[in-house]
Parts: sequence; structure tokens; C-alpha cells
Amino acid sequence: MRRRPILLAALTLTTTAALTLSACGNDDSSDQGEDKTAGADTGGSAPSASPTASKASETGRPKIDLPADLSYTFDWPKTGDTEKDAVLADSEQSIKAVDLAIVNQDPLDKAYLYYYEGEAAAGTQKFIQNYVDQKAGITGSYRFYAPEVTVDDDGTASFTYCEDQGKAYVKYLETNEVRKTEVTAKSYVIYHASLKKNSEGVWEIRNIDSQSGSAKCRR
Repeated sequence: MRRRPILLAALTLTTTAALTLSACGNDDSSDQGEDKTAGADTGGSAPSASPTASKASETGRPKIDLPADLSYTFDWPKTGDTEKDAVLADSEQSIKAVDLAIVNQDPLDKAYLYYYEGEAAAGTQKFIQNYVDQKAGITGSYRFYAPEVTVDDDGTASFTYCEDQGKAYVKYLETNEVRKTEVTAKSYVIYHASLKKNSEGVWEIRNIDSQSGSAKCRR
């Protein structure tokens, strides 16, 4: 599992070296689908910036409150299909939940564990632990777009989407230092997720992979 590979790349170096990097860096994953045009058939409503405070809409779902220096835009309008829209909604919350764990410096934060299971949960725990080990957080703006959702009759789904990390950065908590670099092709990341609907009706992420530098996402 690799959530935000560019951000993670900076943290896999030594602390001294990492302080010279921003969120933008290189990922060793190969591009996939570069000959395709970005976009998806997900409906025509206009996208809008997502607030940093996310209140649970249903009983039992975690409330996700994020600091003001984090902002999100989810350019994935509703499809009109109940299950596909539920996948989009739960995936949005899962992304924010991982960031909340980084903010809280807690690799076992309950909010993200609500949305991640199995291999994806284990990989996410390691991802968050890297931030904790480096005493690092995140700051900036995140944009997610070009969603493609397929829901199967057996209660599973596949979800592909893009992320623009051009204005997303690592922030070192002890010095409050934020390093910024120029936007490059590696700032654009494509994700491929497999989900399953659990007994409580939550679309849990079971597996997720990513490639930075995706031509499909550079738009």
C-alpha cells in the first residue's frame, strides 16, 4: 500500500536529508495508463472545495476535524448511482482519516482504521509511522479528481482516481519548517483501490496502490 508516494519518499530518507525536501519528489513506480485521457463518467454537478472539518453523517462514523492549514478539493461529483456515490463518499472520508492520523501522530488512529482493513490497513499504519518517526506532519492543498468507480454484485468495488500534490508539503513539527519545490510530473499521482462493503454498510479499502508521474492525471 502506498498512500501519497511523493510525500512518503521524503520521509524514507534520513532526517537531515529529508529536511531539504518538500512533498514533491520521485517515486520508483512505473506509470500506468499514460495513453488514456483523464476523466470519468461520474455525473455533471460542479465540484467544490471540501472543508477541513468533516462531521460524521451517520451514527458510528468517526468525526474528522483537520487543522486550517490543510484544504481539500474533491472533483468527483455524484454519479446518481447509490452504491457508487457511497464509494466516493467513504473514500473521501478515508483520505481525510489518514491525514488526521498523521496530524495526531498516531499510527493506530481509530478514524482511518474505520475505513481500512487487511493489507491496506497494515500498509497505512507503516505509512503513518514514517511520519511519526520523522516527527513530521503535512500542510497545504490537496486536489482529487478523475474518479472511475465500478461496483460488482458481490459487494466489492474498484476505484481509480488522481491526486494533485503540487501544493502539498511535509512540515517538520520540531522546527515548523515547510519545504516547497517546483511542481513536476511526479506531483500527479494515480491510485487504484479495491473495496468491500462491510456488514455496517461501510465501503472499506482492502488494497490500494499508486503511481506518481501519471500522464493520465496531468491536467
